[in-house]
Amino acid sequence: MRTPAGAIAAIGTVLLVGLAIFAPVLWGAEAAEVNVDVIARGPSAEHLLGTDSAGRDILLRTLVAARTSLMYGMLATLIGVTLGVIVGCLPSILPPWIGRLVTAVVNMLVAFPALLLILFLAVFFGQGATGAVFALGLAIVPNIARLCQTMTASVVGRDFVSAAKVLGVPRTAILFRHIIPSIADVIVVNATMAAASSLTAMAGLSFLGIGLQAPAYDWGRLLSEGLARMYVSPAAALTPAIAVTLAGIVLTMLGDTIGRAVGVTPVISMRKLAGLPTRSAKPEPDRGEAPHPEAVLSVRDLHVSFPALGKWVTPVRGVSFDIARGERVGIVGESGSGKSLTALAVAQLIEYPGRVEADAIVFDGVDYAGMSEREVTSHAADLGLKMSMVFQDPMSSLNPSLRVGPQVAETALLHGGGIRTQASNQATDRLAEVGIQNPKMRARQYPFQFSGGMRQRAMIAMGLMGTPKLIIADEPTTALDATVQRTVMQVLDRVAVEHGSAVMFISHDIALVTGFCERVLVMYHGEIVEDISSADLVEGSAVHPYTKALMASIPTLTTDRSRPMATVADFMKEDKA
Repeated sequence: MRTPAGAIAAIGTVLLVGLAIFAPVLWGAEAAEVNVDVIARGPSAEHLLGTDSAGRDILLRTLVAARTSLMYGMLATLIGVTLGVIVGCLPSILPPWIGRLVTAVVNMLVAFPALLLILFLAVFFGQGATGAVFALGLAIVPNIARLCQTMTASVVGRDFVSAAKVLGVPRTAILFRHIIPSIADVIVVNATMAAASSLTAMAGLSFLGIGLQAPAYDWGRLLSEGLARMYVSPAAALTPAIAVTLAGIVLTMLGDTIGRAVGVTPVISMRKLAGLPTRSAKPEPDRGEAPHPEAVLSVRDLHVSFPALGKWVTPVRGVSFDIARGERVGIVGESGSGKSLTALAVAQLIEYPGRVEADAIVFDGVDYAGMSEREVTSHAADLGLKMSMVFQDPMSSLNPSLRVGPQVAETALLHGGGIRTQASNQATDRLAEVGIQNPKMRARQYPFQFSGGMRQRAMIAMGLMGTPKLIIADEPTTALDATVQRTVMQVLDRVAVEHGSAVMFISHDIALVTGFCERVLVMYHGEIVEDISSADLVEGSAVHPYTKALMASIPTLTTDRSRPMATVADFMKEDKA
């Protein structure tokens, strides 16, 4: 509801439902009244959009037709989705050979053109609303069934289904208790999308004379009647056509809104299960303390939350830290600990429906905490020029359909106020600065023509199009071999020194972090559990048990190779004991 699309979908749906309920009651008699004195009249004060060939008001008939159009469209959707779910889930409870037969039949029907299938079924059932509804409903079945088969197959192999089987739960009970609830959100979203298609398809059948028959009428029949007078009285055809279009758009947007609302995976908290203390071993900056005036970045009590299953989960909570100008700070922790989310929140890149709350996010003297999207946009030039972000997967961060040079130059074009030629020349200079040979030729190439290390350097060059005061490097050496990794780190080191930039370096490689950074923040499940200097970390002066576990799980030249490699979980168990 907080997005324009969601608000339009909600308001439009309410209006459609309201028309379907109240329009026949309010204007049903007037819309059916034949008046031979005003046959085929144009728009007037009495009839805003004119009258049809029987002297009936076109606008009122269009409003009244909302009930039949929506009713038959929704009925066809209900039939199609219900049968589709049943057919799609049958292979999970039937004997294997019958399940394979059902799957093969569904695949064959999916491959059959939907329009031909609808027309065939409509002719088979005969003219009239009943035949059209069943034709549309059955035409929906193959796609819904295929979707359910795919989703069911992904759920059947999961551990909770296996546990139910071990416990002796009947197949039918597994289907209704475990499988269908797990795919219900996907079914609801696709059912809403199917409703939009059913509405327009039902209008199409009525337009062709296969659907509703006189004296009943819906938008499709009104369109058919008005088409003959299109050039004399355009409103007779355009009004029902616009109604069908708007209703289809509203239902499509409703499906998209529902999909975004339910498409978030919940995050399960493991902190208490691990038996960790609730306070950091080495306290982070006091959350009540004012942001440090000399820091290039000062964060206080940062929380990042997402909606999941009707409630909010907070994968990053209570994070506070400072980064001084020119300082290099590493952030380490296991996957899912909140490192990248923290960086994205600092860079104002958390997208809806995510929610960022903080007492302060001060970057270069500007506090972004609590700013609206419009206010953040007004500072986009400062962020684009003064904050650089290097993502862990440059192939995904670079547009594969655009040449590298224009992508690197984009920052200067958007925020620097430069013209295209100047920005292009600056991009070439930046590519040369990060060590890319023959930069003019390389700038005209596409990302797939770059190696992994070159793409990562291009991302660094993109950040240097401004005057970065902070470089956020989110695992910039992931999937690179040791030689390329060393080269990228040398480039990052040289760039930070030459430009005087602070660096927030995120990585799983603690050895890399301690060799590059002056200070290390250790994150565990959304919290900073230790703030320690790299020298103290290497010397083994860590205080928090999780930090000790991370360090102990790193193999060294003196590690006993006859014993299994140590893991974080092993040390957590020992510490808990």
